[in-house]
Amino acid sequence: MIANLVQLASGEEQNPLVPPGPELLVGTIAFAIVFIVFWKKLLPNINKVLEERREAIEGGIEKAEAAQTEAQSVLEQYKAQLAEARHEAARLRQEALEQGTALKEELRAEGQRQREEIIAAGHAQIEADRKAASQALRQDVGKLATDLAGKLVGESLEDHARQSRTIDRFLDELEEKAEAAR
Repeated sequence: MIANLVQLASGEEQNPLVPPGPELLVGTIAFAIVFIVFWKKLLPNINKVLEERREAIEGGIEKAEAAQTEAQSVLEQYKAQLAEARHEAARLRQEALEQGTALKEELRAEGQRQREEIIAAGHAQIEADRKAASQALRQDVGKLATDLAGKLVGESLEDHARQSRTIDRFLDELEEKAEAAR
């Protein structure tokens, strides 16, 4: 400062772009001190923080890649399990369809067997009813025939043995005539 005042008083003009020598020296020393402090104290801390941040970012990227790889692996396992489950469902569906068809055939066969049994039982019942009706008809016709014959002959045909023979002979003759007419 004093040098500036001296210079102003001397009347010499100074270039504004070039600082005076002592200021240049003081500025250079101050810059060197700040630079050395920055170089020794701040720069290692800044580098340390930057290195930690770089490692964190790289670690995060590696973790993300590992997570993505694991997710892809889980997705593939899921797809495989899903395909297996679909295959199993198709197999079970086919098996159920086959069982349903077999059960339907079994029920159809059982129904056919029951129908045959019912028809056979119906035929047996019809035959039994026919025989019972024939027997009842024989008795009724026999009684009517003996009553009529008794009235025609004029004597009683109440003798049971004679009555049975007469009825049997009469019915046999009727059956022979019926077969001859066929």
